Amino acid sequence: MTRGFLIALGLPLALGACAVGPDYAGPPRDAAPVRPIFARGTAVTSDAPVLARWWDALGDARLGALVDDALAHSPSIAEGEAHIREAAAVLRQRQNSGLPTIAPSVIAARADLPPFTAGGQRSNLAIYNVGATASWEPDFWGADRRANETARANIQQRQAQLADIQVSLSAQVAQAYVNLRDAQARLALLDQLGAVRRRELALMQQRQAAGTASAQDTARTEGDLQTALAQAAPVTAQIEVALNQLAILTGKAPGDLDALLRATTPLPSVPAQVAIGDPAALIARRPDIRAAERALAGSTAQIGATKAQLLPRLSFTGILGMGSTSLASVVDPATVAAGILPQLKWSGLDWGKGRAMVRQSQAQRDASEAQYRRIVLAALEDAESSLSRFGAARVRLAHLDAGDAAARYSATLGAERVAAGTSSGLEQLEREAARLQTSIASVQGKTELVADYIAIAKALGLGWQG
Repeated sequence: MTRGFLIALGLPLALGACAVGPDYAGPPRDAAPVRPIFARGTAVTSDAPVLARWWDALGDARLGALVDDALAHSPSIAEGEAHIREAAAVLRQRQNSGLPTIAPSVIAARADLPPFTAGGQRSNLAIYNVGATASWEPDFWGADRRANETARANIQQRQAQLADIQVSLSAQVAQAYVNLRDAQARLALLDQLGAVRRRELALMQQRQAAGTASAQDTARTEGDLQTALAQAAPVTAQIEVALNQLAILTGKAPGDLDALLRATTPLPSVPAQVAIGDPAALIARRPDIRAAERALAGSTAQIGATKAQLLPRLSFTGILGMGSTSLASVVDPATVAAGILPQLKWSGLDWGKGRAMVRQSQAQRDASEAQYRRIVLAALEDAESSLSRFGAARVRLAHLDAGDAAARYSATLGAERVAAGTSSGLEQLEREAARLQTSIASVQGKTELVADYIAIAKALGLGWQG
């Protein structure tokens, strides 16, 4: 090899250590005005560590088993894992694209040729060849390096997206489970209310027959019964819908969990206080924020990869072969033929197309940064609003429970009056109906509180498995 050839080969190797910019410097520090504490969470928070398995704090073993089942068997999880493998394959492909490619070849050809002169004879020609073609384009300006950065960021983005799927899935399972237990509890109370209304109607019909009540009184009582029965019908459908949702979320067909979950059990209970950490920890923990940050890193690296396409590129093509008209002498060293062809490419005159591609990459990077800022702000709003709703739901439930307790006490006193003969059975049935209505409202208030606790866990980005 000549000295000039060695220089030509070494120059791109030396320049390969360079990579056109910009270099990624991390997410914008001023993406959101982060406070040291959440503004809305002072009344409901504690200093305890944040629980990744937040559903364990609800103290319901059946719920925990369903969440674990969903995280292990949900098609959404399998889809997210497949996207990670796809992104990893893209990275391997890009890493290998910078290596020399070698294409071996073997040729065995035989030709039957016509005579070349008048009166000549036909001839046979055999050609045998063993060889290889190699090509290599050094990473002159770091284009491959930037492409690898983009691919690695894409893998990390897909991993964060999988974590976000886990967060959403755990919240969906918990919400469907709470909806199931809520509907079951309300249906049991509505069945009791229907029984009370039937007894009330029977007494009113007896009074009408005795002439102590009017037909209007009986019609009104029957209307109350029909209203109670009508309330029960959609609640039954809500139970079936929740069972279907839980089956699908855990990777099963509708109906597969009916036998397991048909029995009524109490609603889960939320802890007295919720560990939420601080806003800065939220930004570092939420998977959707991490996915947006990785998208920003990838789009930043893509600018460098695009810029590198505008610069001169040097490639090498090498040919090595041995050939003969005889199979016995095809590997004779005397028949070796070799050659190398360096080639310089540069799209210097492209009428601004390359610069437009760079501006496109820069605009995509700016859009990724804006998206990151938007997701951070949305996450903070989500957390603050969830905390506010949770605090309000806790106050509301306290009032509903107090009202339910008062209705129960009223029914107890009414039963004593009936026993003493100072109140009628019909009045007592009305008090029982009022008590059941306040109990239904209390169940709904507790359901709302648990749902708001689930919303807090989702807003904090809890539930993903690292």
